[in-house]
Amino acid sequence: MTTVAIPTTVSAPERAGWFTQTGQVLRRWLIVTIRQVWGPVMSLVQPIIWILLFGQVFRSLGDLPQFAAAAGTGGYIEYLVPGILMMTVLYSGAWAGTGYIDDINSGVMDQYLSSAIRRSAIITGQLTQQLIVNVVQSLVVLGIGWLGGARYAGGIGGLLVALAVATLLATIFCCASTAIALISRNQIALISLSQLIVLPATFLSTTMMPSALLPDWVAAVARWNPMTWAVELGRGGLSGEYPDAAWLQVAGLVALAALAFTWAVRSIRAYQRSI
Repeated sequence: MTTVAIPTTVSAPERAGWFTQTGQVLRRWLIVTIRQVWGPVMSLVQPIIWILLFGQVFRSLGDLPQFAAAAGTGGYIEYLVPGILMMTVLYSGAWAGTGYIDDINSGVMDQYLSSAIRRSAIITGQLTQQLIVNVVQSLVVLGIGWLGGARYAGGIGGLLVALAVATLLATIFCCASTAIALISRNQIALISLSQLIVLPATFLSTTMMPSALLPDWVAAVARWNPMTWAVELGRGGLSGEYPDAAWLQVAGLVALAALAFTWAVRSIRAYQRSI
């Protein structure tokens, strides 16, 4: 009687690549977004109010000499739209960490961390979903601004620049929100810290007013505020007239985005070590 040799070793299953892992995480978050689409939709209510209401109430500001020098010939509405664009991604990004807190409370995060998925893929997948939502929201805001009377002399290229800058700003605050969520693991703490950051970031910048009309100390702070960099770059793209320090502002936003992403990845690894 012949004998059949039976292999005694079993090869380990092949591990999916980083892009595949990121794609799976992205797919999961996109499904969540589609099922809860009311969240991104409702976040557009505030920009509509800011553009249509504030744009009309403060329209006469465009007649001031200091304002005309900063805003050009488009009036207040064209000055306001880039600021509202950046405000929208800022506020959306600040809430990005809430998804991680839900995952922590439901046990999904523990399932992630007990699997072979790379930690950077977890962060990147969710970040990509947030950026996709932010791009859609940004297009809607620009459309609302156009309906409100704003015109974009920078053309398609300028619109793409504004969207790219908004994406950079969103990356910074999405990753920072993620890191805070993984450190605090508390919804109330995340919301409180987000409010402490987004409100000063908005009003200590040139989002609403040019620096010439701001108090000296506010103008000094606004000069180093990443929100100001993003707003001025977006405003430059839409108008076709970029600020003198454009490349320095871009470099600053890129550096902050890289630091925020690194912080988020390290935070998820620190969370894993603590459980």
